[in-house]
This record gives sequence, C-alpha cells and structure tokens, in this order.
Amino acid sequence: MGKWTKICIYCFILWSAISCNREGGTSIKGKITSLDFPYILASYLSADTLAIDTIAIDSRGRFNYRCHIDTLTTFSLYLNNYESAAVVFANSGEKISVDGDARLPDLIRIKGNEINNDLTTFKINNTDLLTQRGQLLANLLMEKKSDVVTNNSITRHDEIAKLNVLNHELTLKAEEFIKEHPAKFSSLILISNFFMNSDNPKALKRVLDYIEGDIEKTQFAARLRSYSDKINLSAEGAQMPYFRLTDKDNKDIYSHDFQGKFLLLSFISTAGIESRETVALLKNEYANVNKDSVSFVTIYIDSDIYPINYAVNDSIPWTVVPEKKSWGSDIVETFNVQFIPFNVLIAPDGTIKVRNVPAQGVVDVIGKNSGN
Repeated sequence: MGKWTKICIYCFILWSAISCNREGGTSIKGKITSLDFPYILASYLSADTLAIDTIAIDSRGRFNYRCHIDTLTTFSLYLNNYESAAVVFANSGEKISVDGDARLPDLIRIKGNEINNDLTTFKINNTDLLTQRGQLLANLLMEKKSDVVTNNSITRHDEIAKLNVLNHELTLKAEEFIKEHPAKFSSLILISNFFMNSDNPKALKRVLDYIEGDIEKTQFAARLRSYSDKINLSAEGAQMPYFRLTDKDNKDIYSHDFQGKFLLLSFISTAGIESRETVALLKNEYANVNKDSVSFVTIYIDSDIYPINYAVNDSIPWTVVPEKKSWGSDIVETFNVQFIPFNVLIAPDGTIKVRNVPAQGVVDVIGKNSGN
C-alpha cells in the first residue's frame, strides 16, 4: 500500500470519527452524574448499520454530542461501561437535553420533542415507584455480582417480591397513560418497555388494542403486534408447541414423548444462587410426585462451557438438557423465556397450564390441576 493511499484512508477514518460532532445536525447535550468512566457510548442505527460513538464527558458529567440523521432515530446512551442505559428519541435537526443520575437510569429526564417530553412526564409522575425499583435493581445486581452462598436468601426473595409489586404498579400506570393517549408514539414506547417482556400476553394484546391513529401504521406498531401473536402461541391455555431437544446423554427427546403426563420444563443457569436453589427445591418436589404421571425436564440455557460440568447436574434424577445455543436456542424462543430460573407446567392433554410456576409448590399446583 502506497504512502498516499495510507494518508487518504487515515483522513477518511478521521473524518468519519468527527462527522457526528460537527456543527449543525441533531444535538444531544446535558449532564449525567455518578458516572465512573469519563465517557458515554452512544449507539443507533444509521442506514441499517449500527453506529457506535464515544461521547466525552467533563468532570461534572456534562457532554455535547452532535450527529447528522435524516429521520426519527433511537439512541441508546450506555453508562458506566454498559451497566445501565438511557434511551433518547431524536429527529433531524432537533436539540435534545438530557439530565439525570447514572444510578437511576429510568429517571433520567430527556426533553426536546413530543416523544421524549411525554416519557419524561411519565417518569416525573411516577418518580417514587421508579426510584424504589431502581434501588432494588441496584441491590439485586450487587448480590448477583457477589454471588455468595452466604447471602441472606430470605432478604433476596423479599426484594424480588417487592420488585414484582413495583413492576406491576408501574405497568398499571403505563396502561393508564396508553388509554389516555392512544394516538401518541410515546404510548408505543411504553408498551415496548412494560409489556414486551411481560409474561402476560393477554395484557400486551389488550394495550395494543387501545392504539389508534397514524401510529397504527408504523413499523414499530407492526413489530409489536407480530411479537404479540408469537408469544400467544406459548401462553397459558395454549397447546404446547412442538420441540425437539438433546439431553446430556445425547438422546433426542420430543414434545410428544410426554403425552398423557404432566411435564415441568425448568429453564435454569449453570451458575447463580437462584438456579441452585431452584434445583434443590425441585428435587424436593420430584421426590413427592408420581413418576408414572409426571416428568421433569431441566434445560440449561446459559452455559459458557459445553458440556455442562456443574457438579449438581450429576445428581439431578430427571432429564437434563444442556442447550448449546444458550439464549439463542429454539426452545427459549418457542416458550418465550425472558429470565431464569423459569418453570412451565404442561398438562397431560398438552395444554400449557401455568407459566413461571414457583419451584416450591409444584406438587400442589399439579394436584390442583389434576383434581387430586
């Protein structure tokens, strides 16, 4: 490669790096406190290409970012090395302001157009709930990082229970907003934020039915409806979708192998306190079920090492499936698994009876659904 070719390539790279910060275009500026790193990472789609820029911040958390876009664009601002993120919606030539604390990303206030203003109003109206949820999520994240067996299990379960209550209250608040503003794009965003990863497909369908006006014709709305249709295939009351799995002994197992029996599908991790506790609890439940009428299948879906070498697997007395594709596996998508541990109970007639059934109490749930 010649000298001048190298210089031209270098100049092109330099121009690309600074093009989003030249004068004019769309501006995103503001202040975010509690940052542990002197930068923010911004990502967005530009002409079907994922663009990633590094935004420098000063000692007080202030930044000023410029970019040239042609249409409404979603920017993800990643904070503290991807530990949290804030989402900004911007169009060509708009000036967007950002203000908040990296420790509470859900409360970061973003203004500058109708979508951001509406979502910020929702945050302000629900500050107490979002603050409590943010603090609980921070506590749970710290516990997950430490992953120490001596952690107070009761306290952790109490925190998860409180988190579920807060999420439920926020979902109700989001639904109120959507009903009041059925023609606003911000309502679609709230549907995505609060109902997309919910384990309640009926609720997702219900809030989508509120939507009206021009936003019904958007690609975003179409994607939400397509997702709603998909997850209803594995909702409670639906027929169990077909699946084929390969267990730890390299034996193929099929969904139809369990006809006429209750089937508990348990999705867990190779590590993590919650998954270990789930295995221990399921062992107690399995000891008290009729093996002729009930089957358990445990599916490990986040193993970095294959085959799974976690010691507890050797002592699980039922079928164990180590999924090579992890979260990208067909079974995860088919049953709409959003988190782990996660248990699904399927009735002898193939009907999905209970999603997210607690490990402790599986026997009771089977009894209630079998008439015993």
